Amino acid sequence: MVLAIDMGNTNIVIGCIDDEKIHFVERMSTDSSKTELEYAISIKNVLELYSIDVKRIEGIIISSVVPPLLNVIRRAAEKVVNKKASVVGPGVKTGLNILMDNPASVGSDMIVSAVAALREYEPPIIFVDMGTATTISVIDKKGNYVGGAILPGVNTSLNALVSNTAQLPRISMEAPRRIIGKNTIECMKSGIVVGNAACIDGMIERIEEELNQKAVVLATGGIASSIIPHCKHEIIIDEALLLKGLKIIFDKNKPENRQ
Repeated sequence: MVLAIDMGNTNIVIGCIDDEKIHFVERMSTDSSKTELEYAISIKNVLELYSIDVKRIEGIIISSVVPPLLNVIRRAAEKVVNKKASVVGPGVKTGLNILMDNPASVGSDMIVSAVAALREYEPPIIFVDMGTATTISVIDKKGNYVGGAILPGVNTSLNALVSNTAQLPRISMEAPRRIIGKNTIECMKSGIVVGNAACIDGMIERIEEELNQKAVVLATGGIASSIIPHCKHEIIIDEALLLKGLKIIFDKNKPENRQ
């Protein structure tokens, strides 16, 4: 069993996964004010909640897009499990061919998701990760990571809208009863939920036009389940995509598998 952790700007996804199943997937808030000990206590509590015996954990693998907190979460996980953590980055074998101007600039979360997507689905693949930012990544028919797009995240857009307008209230992330809102709340829900779904639909259409073929479309991230059901395209929601990718990369980098 592997303890897999993905640190994003808003949430930290944590889970335990082995060759047979994913034992759990949970999210904790990313908080730069937390100490190593506080994170260790949080990780320990989650493991205990799911009755995970740390002795069964053979290793730890971490991906992060928050460099200032990487070492804090790494040391916290190592404190709990008493094993050295692997971190997705330079020197770690992923098996992914990245065709970008600067491959090193691609976020580790996108690399990890791409690795998992290629293991489970036939390319070409488009996958959407809905977090602080909404990232859309593209894998071509040859299995190359060829790029994508970055949009403001749903909550990021909503917070900016509310913060910069005097009369718009904070709303919950719920689907509107109708597209044409009859009051301010309905109008905002329509714009945020259905508007973002329409944006994703439009991006998928344009990407497939550029690829000149249809693609398998996946979605992951904490907000995906609120938005993706309102898309018109067939999109597979896979909340565990990151954890699956981390497990694959962990296995690729075991001493007996490295070449």
